[in-house]
Amino acid sequence: MNTMRIHVFAAMAGMALLLAGMASATARADETTGTRVHVTYANPQNFSENRQYGTQDRFNNVDYLGPLKANLIKRATPMLGPGQQLDITITDIQLAGGYEPWLRLEMSHVRIMRDRYPPRIDLQFKWIGSDGKVLREGSRKLRNLGYLYNGMVSPGDNDSLRYDKALLDNWLRRGLHKL
Repeated sequence: MNTMRIHVFAAMAGMALLLAGMASATARADETTGTRVHVTYANPQNFSENRQYGTQDRFNNVDYLGPLKANLIKRATPMLGPGQQLDITITDIQLAGGYEPWLRLEMSHVRIMRDRYPPRIDLQFKWIGSDGKVLREGSRKLRNLGYLYNGMVSPGDNDSLRYDKALLDNWLRRGLHKL
């Protein structure tokens, strides 16, 4: 009976070591991908969105900075070659849609999507090669005036930031050489 316990214990210890190694490898991969794309916000309290609706959406308590940053990192990382990095500084955001509390009291917490509320994101970027040299840099004013009609968002997409993420995705889709 003691021999069986020792074998079970050894198997469990081996499994724990294997899982710890896998977790460590995953953490290293996450660190590597997370450090290759840097997204910062320059004075987010002064963003158009924040001046109009507060640092977080004051009606629905929506934090949009974190999800937009995560989306940028997720989309841009696979585009980079070995040792390259992309630094993005977002200088202004106005999310798609707006509030129209004059419609009805119960609609005062609903972001209305209309042509007059297009998503807007201003940013600066720097693409750095593996040798540390700047391959491309600049600033962009991203706009999508036809965001409701141009098919950049899937019909079933219910993400509250779908139009804003699509604006950034469209910018990245051009490729690093055409940013």
